[in-house]
Amino acid sequence: MPIDSDQPRKAVILLSGGLDSATTAAIARSEGFELYALSVDYGQRHRFELESAVRVASMIGVREHKTVSISLDELGGSALTDSIDVPQDRDEASISTGIPVTYVPARNTVFLSLALGYAEVIGAADLFIGVNAVDYSGYPDCRPEFIDAFKQLANLATKAGVEGELCFHVHTPLVQLTKAKIIVRGTQLGVDFGVTHSCYSPNEHGVSCGRCDACQLRRKGFVEAGLDDPIEYQV
Repeated sequence: MPIDSDQPRKAVILLSGGLDSATTAAIARSEGFELYALSVDYGQRHRFELESAVRVASMIGVREHKTVSISLDELGGSALTDSIDVPQDRDEASISTGIPVTYVPARNTVFLSLALGYAEVIGAADLFIGVNAVDYSGYPDCRPEFIDAFKQLANLATKAGVEGELCFHVHTPLVQLTKAKIIVRGTQLGVDFGVTHSCYSPNEHGVSCGRCDACQLRRKGFVEAGLDDPIEYQV
Protein backbone atom coordinates (compact mmCIF):
# COMPACT_ATOMS: atom_id res chain seq x y z
CA MET A 1 0.00 0.00 0.00
CA PRO A 2 1.95 3.07 -1.20
CA ILE A 3 1.87 6.08 1.10
CA ASP A 4 0.26 9.23 -0.36
CA SER A 5 2.64 12.05 0.53
CA ASP A 6 -0.23 14.55 0.25
CA GLN A 7 -2.05 12.90 3.14
CA PRO A 8 -1.14 13.07 6.86
CA ARG A 9 1.03 10.18 8.00
CA LYS A 10 -0.95 7.65 9.95
CA ALA A 11 0.32 6.39 13.30
CA VAL A 12 -0.95 3.83 15.79
CA ILE A 13 -0.68 4.94 19.40
CA LEU A 14 -1.00 2.50 22.28
CA LEU A 15 -3.31 4.32 24.65
CA SER A 16 -3.61 3.04 28.22
CA GLY A 17 -5.32 6.08 29.71
CA GLY A 18 -2.29 6.98 31.82
CA LEU A 19 -0.35 10.23 31.75
CA ASP A 20 2.55 8.70 29.77
CA SER A 21 0.40 7.48 26.90
CA ALA A 22 -1.60 10.73 26.91
CA THR A 23 1.60 12.75 26.58
CA THR A 24 2.89 10.39 23.89
CA ALA A 25 -0.32 10.86 21.92
CA ALA A 26 -0.04 14.64 22.25
CA ILE A 27 3.54 14.53 20.99
CA ALA A 28 2.53 12.42 18.00
CA ARG A 29 -0.31 14.82 17.23
CA SER A 30 2.06 17.81 17.48
CA GLU A 31 4.32 16.13 14.92
CA GLY A 32 1.48 16.04 12.42
CA PHE A 33 0.46 12.39 12.59
CA GLU A 34 -3.11 11.25 12.07
CA LEU A 35 -3.68 9.10 15.15
CA TYR A 36 -5.31 5.70 15.41
CA ALA A 37 -5.49 4.76 19.08
CA LEU A 38 -5.41 1.21 20.39
CA SER A 39 -6.30 0.27 23.96
CA VAL A 40 -6.16 -3.25 25.37
CA ASP A 41 -8.56 -4.86 27.79
CA TYR A 42 -6.28 -7.60 29.06
CA GLY A 43 -8.13 -8.52 32.23
CA GLN A 44 -6.36 -5.88 34.30
CA ARG A 45 -7.61 -5.20 37.81
CA HIS A 46 -7.33 -1.44 37.32
CA ARG A 47 -9.98 -1.40 34.59
CA PHE A 48 -10.74 2.28 35.19
CA GLU A 49 -7.80 3.03 32.91
CA LEU A 50 -9.91 1.90 29.94
CA GLU A 51 -12.49 4.58 30.72
CA SER A 52 -9.66 7.09 30.94
CA ALA A 53 -8.35 5.94 27.57
CA VAL A 54 -11.70 6.86 26.00
CA ARG A 55 -11.49 10.32 27.57
CA VAL A 56 -7.87 10.79 26.46
CA ALA A 57 -8.68 9.73 22.89
CA SER A 58 -11.46 12.33 22.79
CA MET A 59 -9.22 15.00 24.27
CA ILE A 60 -6.40 14.35 21.79
CA GLY A 61 -8.73 14.07 18.82
CA VAL A 62 -7.77 10.71 17.34
CA ARG A 63 -9.15 9.56 13.99
CA GLU A 64 -10.18 6.18 15.39
CA HIS A 65 -10.03 4.44 18.76
CA LYS A 66 -10.24 0.69 19.11
CA THR A 67 -10.25 -1.38 22.29
CA VAL A 68 -9.35 -5.02 21.83
CA SER A 69 -9.76 -7.77 24.41
CA ILE A 70 -7.16 -10.39 25.21
CA SER A 71 -7.38 -12.33 28.47
CA LEU A 72 -3.90 -12.16 29.96
CA ASP A 73 -5.56 -12.71 33.33
CA GLU A 74 -6.07 -16.33 32.26
CA LEU A 75 -2.28 -16.67 32.37
CA GLY A 76 -1.90 -14.74 35.63
CA GLY A 77 1.54 -14.22 37.08
CA SER A 78 1.13 -10.53 37.90
CA ALA A 79 -0.41 -8.42 40.63
CA LEU A 80 -2.33 -6.64 37.86
CA THR A 81 -3.97 -9.81 36.51
CA ASP A 82 -3.88 -12.33 39.36
CA SER A 83 -4.73 -12.67 43.05
CA ILE A 84 -1.43 -11.12 44.12
CA ASP A 85 -1.35 -8.05 46.32
CA VAL A 86 -0.32 -4.80 44.66
CA PRO A 87 2.71 -3.45 46.57
CA GLN A 88 2.09 -0.25 48.48
CA ASP A 89 4.18 2.29 50.39
CA ARG A 90 7.48 1.14 48.90
CA ASP A 91 10.35 3.59 49.20
CA GLU A 92 12.13 5.03 46.18
CA ALA A 93 15.04 2.59 46.44
CA SER A 94 12.70 -0.41 46.43
CA ILE A 95 10.69 0.90 43.49
CA SER A 96 13.85 1.37 41.41
CA THR A 97 15.30 -2.06 42.22
CA GLY A 98 14.39 -5.33 40.54
CA ILE A 99 11.30 -6.34 38.59
CA PRO A 100 8.12 -5.91 40.67
CA VAL A 101 5.13 -8.24 40.89
CA THR A 102 3.13 -5.70 38.85
CA TYR A 103 5.11 -6.79 35.78
CA VAL A 104 2.70 -8.50 33.38
CA PRO A 105 4.54 -11.28 31.49
CA ALA A 106 5.22 -10.23 27.87
CA ARG A 107 2.65 -7.41 28.04
CA ASN A 108 4.40 -4.87 25.82
CA THR A 109 5.36 -7.59 23.36
CA VAL A 110 1.68 -8.51 23.07
CA PHE A 111 0.54 -4.89 22.92
CA LEU A 112 3.04 -3.90 20.24
CA SER A 113 2.14 -6.99 18.23
CA LEU A 114 -1.51 -5.94 18.26
CA ALA A 115 -0.53 -2.38 17.32
CA LEU A 116 1.63 -3.74 14.51
CA GLY A 117 -1.27 -5.74 13.10
CA TYR A 118 -3.52 -2.69 13.28
CA ALA A 119 -0.85 -0.55 11.61
CA GLU A 120 -0.39 -3.00 8.75
CA VAL A 121 -4.13 -3.08 8.11
CA ILE A 122 -4.48 0.73 7.90
CA GLY A 123 -1.16 1.31 6.14
CA ALA A 124 0.65 3.04 9.00
CA ALA A 125 4.41 2.72 9.28
CA ASP A 126 4.64 4.47 12.66
CA LEU A 127 3.83 3.07 16.09
CA PHE A 128 3.96 5.14 19.29
CA ILE A 129 4.30 3.72 22.80
CA GLY A 130 4.86 5.63 26.05
CA VAL A 131 7.57 3.45 27.56
CA ASN A 132 10.07 5.07 29.90
CA ALA A 133 13.48 3.85 31.04
CA VAL A 134 14.16 6.55 33.67
CA ASP A 135 11.31 6.88 36.20
CA TYR A 136 9.84 3.40 35.88
CA SER A 137 9.41 0.27 37.98
CA GLY A 138 12.05 -1.97 36.41
CA TYR A 139 9.98 -3.47 33.59
CA PRO A 140 12.26 -5.18 31.04
CA ASP A 141 9.88 -4.42 28.17
CA CYS A 142 10.30 -0.66 28.66
CA ARG A 143 13.98 -0.65 27.69
CA PRO A 144 15.38 0.75 24.41
CA GLU A 145 16.95 -2.66 23.67
CA PHE A 146 13.51 -4.25 23.61
CA ILE A 147 12.07 -1.54 21.35
CA ASP A 148 14.98 -1.90 18.90
CA ALA A 149 14.48 -5.66 18.78
CA PHE A 150 10.75 -5.29 18.18
CA LYS A 151 11.35 -2.86 15.32
CA GLN A 152 13.50 -5.49 13.62
CA LEU A 153 10.82 -8.10 14.22
CA ALA A 154 8.13 -5.81 12.78
CA ASN A 155 9.92 -5.45 9.51
CA LEU A 156 10.75 -9.16 9.29
CA ALA A 157 7.39 -10.61 10.30
CA THR A 158 4.90 -8.63 8.23
CA LYS A 159 3.84 -8.78 4.59
CA ALA A 160 4.14 -5.00 4.32
CA GLY A 161 7.66 -5.08 5.74
CA VAL A 162 8.91 -7.98 3.64
CA GLU A 163 7.44 -6.61 0.40
CA GLY A 164 8.79 -3.12 1.10
CA GLU A 165 5.39 -1.43 1.28
CA LEU A 166 6.10 -0.10 4.77
CA CYS A 167 9.20 0.34 6.90
CA PHE A 168 7.92 0.18 10.45
CA HIS A 169 9.29 2.45 13.16
CA VAL A 170 8.50 2.37 16.87
CA HIS A 171 8.54 5.83 18.44
CA THR A 172 9.32 6.15 22.15
CA PRO A 173 9.41 9.92 22.77
CA LEU A 174 9.39 9.53 26.57
CA VAL A 175 12.01 6.83 26.95
CA GLN A 176 14.73 9.09 28.38
CA LEU A 177 12.52 11.60 30.22
CA THR A 178 11.89 11.77 33.94
CA LYS A 179 8.27 11.71 35.08
CA ALA A 180 8.52 15.41 35.87
CA LYS A 181 9.72 16.23 32.36
CA ILE A 182 6.92 14.09 30.89
CA ILE A 183 4.37 16.06 32.91
CA VAL A 184 5.88 19.39 31.85
CA ARG A 185 5.91 18.33 28.20
CA GLY A 186 2.32 17.16 28.35
CA THR A 187 1.24 20.38 30.01
CA GLN A 188 2.96 22.39 27.27
CA LEU A 189 0.98 20.42 24.69
CA GLY A 190 -2.33 21.02 26.44
CA VAL A 191 -2.84 17.59 28.01
CA ASP A 192 -5.51 17.57 30.71
CA PHE A 193 -4.03 15.13 33.20
CA GLY A 194 -7.29 15.22 35.12
CA VAL A 195 -8.75 12.69 32.66
CA THR A 196 -5.85 10.24 33.03
CA HIS A 197 -5.56 7.26 35.37
CA SER A 198 -2.32 5.77 36.72
CA CYS A 199 -3.24 3.78 39.83
CA TYR A 200 -2.82 0.00 40.04
CA SER A 201 -5.17 -0.33 43.00
CA PRO A 202 -8.08 2.12 42.80
CA ASN A 203 -11.20 1.74 44.92
CA GLU A 204 -14.59 0.75 43.52
CA HIS A 205 -15.21 4.35 42.46
CA GLY A 206 -11.94 4.60 40.55
CA VAL A 207 -10.23 6.84 43.09
CA SER A 208 -6.46 6.28 43.07
CA CYS A 209 -4.91 4.71 46.15
CA GLY A 210 -1.96 7.11 46.36
CA ARG A 211 0.25 4.30 47.70
CA CYS A 212 1.13 1.92 44.84
CA ASP A 213 4.31 2.38 42.79
CA ALA A 214 2.42 4.03 39.92
CA CYS A 215 0.75 6.55 42.22
CA GLN A 216 3.98 7.35 44.00
CA LEU A 217 5.88 7.91 40.75
CA ARG A 218 3.08 10.11 39.46
CA ARG A 219 2.85 12.19 42.62
CA LYS A 220 6.62 12.60 42.80
CA GLY A 221 6.63 13.73 39.17
CA PHE A 222 4.08 16.45 39.77
CA VAL A 223 5.95 17.68 42.84
CA GLU A 224 9.23 17.85 40.91
CA ALA A 225 7.49 19.57 38.01
CA GLY A 226 6.13 22.19 40.39
CA LEU A 227 2.57 21.47 39.30
CA ASP A 228 -0.59 20.28 41.04
CA ASP A 229 -1.84 16.79 40.26
CA PRO A 230 -5.50 17.30 39.28
CA ILE A 231 -6.75 13.83 40.25
CA GLU A 232 -8.15 12.68 43.59
CA TYR A 233 -6.37 10.22 45.90
CA GLN A 234 -7.63 8.10 48.77
CA VAL A 235 -4.70 9.18 50.95
